[in-house]
Amino acid sequence: MNEAVHALHSAIEEAAGLLEVKYQREDVLGILNLYGGDLAEAVVAFRVSTGEGRADELDCRFTIPDGLDPYQLAVDNGLLEKDDHPVSRLLTDLAERCPVDGYGIDFGVVGGFKKIWAVLPRTRLQDVKTLAALPSMPRSLDASLGFIDRHGLGDTVGLLGVDYRHRTVNIYFGEPPAGGIAPDSVRAMLREVDQAEPSDEMLRLGRQAFGVYVTLDWDSPAITRVCFAVATTDPESLPVELDDRIRRFVAHVRAADPETRFVYAVASQPDGEYYKLQSYYRWGAGVPDIMQLPEGALADPV
Repeated sequence: MNEAVHALHSAIEEAAGLLEVKYQREDVLGILNLYGGDLAEAVVAFRVSTGEGRADELDCRFTIPDGLDPYQLAVDNGLLEKDDHPVSRLLTDLAERCPVDGYGIDFGVVGGFKKIWAVLPRTRLQDVKTLAALPSMPRSLDASLGFIDRHGLGDTVGLLGVDYRHRTVNIYFGEPPAGGIAPDSVRAMLREVDQAEPSDEMLRLGRQAFGVYVTLDWDSPAITRVCFAVATTDPESLPVELDDRIRRFVAHVRAADPETRFVYAVASQPDGEYYKLQSYYRWGAGVPDIMQLPEGALADPV
């Protein structure tokens, strides 16, 4: 085990203990050793979620060395099963038609390998129409171009997340609306794609959002989830409830780096919403610039 892998596993072990998440050590080390050839230079983040079926997991995501094919590596090592579903071809189609700056992987310490992230160059964000035309992209993206335009979500995309187990793809818009999204716009947006009525907490977070993404799959004709992300130096200042486990985790992260920023996100669902908190074990160049704290971000905007 190299030093960087050992250090990250120790951080995972400590975070999992604070969050009361139990996992198999060898499973986690297997993924870290497989992809962690450049962990000392990687951007690394942890994520926890709230809600039924989500509280007993800790996700870890990190960028991987150039030259690796993350999907083929996962298939060759039994982390994913190759099949004929379009999800298995999406990254290849993307790389053949668009510039890609790099990749990252995402795994749960309990659930194992989950996603591959494709990072598009910040100086060459891709037009959402270009992505909608990819042969293996869910057709719901093309069908949603009018929705995206009407609600001002942005013309360009900076990041894609491909979830192979759930066969979904997340599309992260590169230029979300300045000043967040107004409550009436959030309500209209969610109603149009048959999501649950937003809570007051979601409306406040939408107003503060620095980032927006949508989730698509190959079986639904429309967007299946909308997520708003807020940057904060103190999650307890946001208009949301944090359980005791997450408070311990936040206190631990802030004690190690008082200047760090968290990303707190709220995701819509047809039957409600759930929340996700991401912290950074290691920053990358430009990450703090992307996560701008909006003016008055910790005030009550509704």
